[in-house]
Amino acid sequence: MLSIATLGPAGSDSYQAAIQYSPDAEILLFNRIGDVICAFSEGRVQSALVPVYNTREGEVKEYFRLISKMEQGYWVNNVVLPIHLSLGALSRPGKGSVPITTIVGRSSVFRQCDDYIDEFYPKATLMAVQDIEAAMASIKAQGKQDYAIIDSEDLVKKHGFELIAREVVGHNRTRFAVIGKQPAPASGYDATAIITRPLKDRVGMLADILGEFTRRGINILDLQSENDIKTQKLRIYLEIEGHISNPILQESVQTIETSIIQEESSLKILGSFPRVDMRVKKIKNFGFIGSGDMSQWFAERLRNEGYSTLVCGRTTALSPENMIPKVDVVVVCVPISVTSKTIRKYGPLLRDGQALIVLAGESEKTINTALTTTSQGVEVMFVHNLWGPQALTMKDKNASIVRTPRSGSFCSEFEAFLYKHGADIYHDSANKHDLLMGVGQKLPTIISVALAMTLGEHSIDCDDIKSHSTLTSLYGILAMARVHNQNPRTYAEIMATGGDGRKIVRSFAKNLLTTIDLAEQGEIAKLSGIMQDNKKYLPDTFLQSRMKQAKAVDELLSRPGMKNA
Repeated sequence: MLSIATLGPAGSDSYQAAIQYSPDAEILLFNRIGDVICAFSEGRVQSALVPVYNTREGEVKEYFRLISKMEQGYWVNNVVLPIHLSLGALSRPGKGSVPITTIVGRSSVFRQCDDYIDEFYPKATLMAVQDIEAAMASIKAQGKQDYAIIDSEDLVKKHGFELIAREVVGHNRTRFAVIGKQPAPASGYDATAIITRPLKDRVGMLADILGEFTRRGINILDLQSENDIKTQKLRIYLEIEGHISNPILQESVQTIETSIIQEESSLKILGSFPRVDMRVKKIKNFGFIGSGDMSQWFAERLRNEGYSTLVCGRTTALSPENMIPKVDVVVVCVPISVTSKTIRKYGPLLRDGQALIVLAGESEKTINTALTTTSQGVEVMFVHNLWGPQALTMKDKNASIVRTPRSGSFCSEFEAFLYKHGADIYHDSANKHDLLMGVGQKLPTIISVALAMTLGEHSIDCDDIKSHSTLTSLYGILAMARVHNQNPRTYAEIMATGGDGRKIVRSFAKNLLTTIDLAEQGEIAKLSGIMQDNKKYLPDTFLQSRMKQAKAVDELLSRPGMKNA
């Protein structure tokens, strides 16, 4: 039988959390967290369960100080428990005849009830105690009718106190850490808790530590810092996504110790455990129609966020017809040319209360199709992720989102997922999205393909290009190479998109011919005038920002060895 040490008394929040974690466990109760940790460290119990975070009072710092001193033991799991606090007092004849002058409770409970006490008992004396049951027995024995206690309703009733107010604090939940003797295995949805030893003073230390995780695409779930009581040096507590067995996470920890803090054993791994989310998630599962690389890319990252995912396509045993009834959100992620056709086929199968998210590169046509083929109770949103499945993370990648009048909480939760992972989100209308994609994708792709065709028509040796290119003219060559180094079907789909992006291509073609004619006629003054007029639409802030980017590229291309790379 598992034995667990936790905070008493019987019926306390910690006791209930221990019962929830292991209903058949032998539970040893203590009044102080230090005694709980001591019982575990001395081997009197197999596990310990202690509060580490409350939605009202924040982190329980005493825990972090004690657990960091443990030589053995690991944080292996969590329990999240709703906390129901009530106010009770001795039964009083003629209710209200004896005003409450003193309220007794645990210090953590008082922190959770600040707002309630300030509003209803602002003049009451607060008496914090370690042993709430002993205090209640004393109040009862002495008949102190002007005393009240705040704790769980069960404890109030157990000692025969009268309920004055039930549920005095809303949205109150506590997270409890489970400490075990052996590390927890990876579950697939994990977090790792790390605390530093007291750190030496060094400019930018915290920023460098955080940057190392960010650079590798590791999300930071929690960050706390305080000065070590003895040395007054900074200590940092971090909770990060992923299990410590993950090679990327291990490399980050190693780099931080050796290159940033520059001290061996400067980080203590408190443990890895199944990730807990104190936020309320409405979505439980996503279903993807389309089994390509991009669907798999998103499905993997959603699974890492704790969502269940299903993927179906032409080559999978699971069909869209069977998948749709099983999920909250249906994501259509298929080639652009068949997106509307796919929505027309499967949109009518969605029921009210579900959401349809379209991952595609053309918005106006697909959104109209989605809105007309699904019922009014189905949420609809369009998302265009401007990165491919080769990307390691979403951080600093652009995502264009078109919300509709039917975009609701499910759509907002998916948008929050993109934001959390660092995507730069831009909200567009459908026609604005398509117009801008004409500039950002359709036109550059067409130019790249036409340039490659031109090289072929004139038998230009690609090796000769570098000898006759400036850094500026090389940009177009780089774009051409990038396009032709990837899946041609993807870029063919981009070139064939409809919507307002076609206006951009046609307008460019017209202006290109005009410019060619003027250049061949030697109209230098007119060409100069056109460039001056163009600057009216190109603000200095835009030009300076883009020049900064161009210079960064130039610097990279000018490095030794890059010319012949």
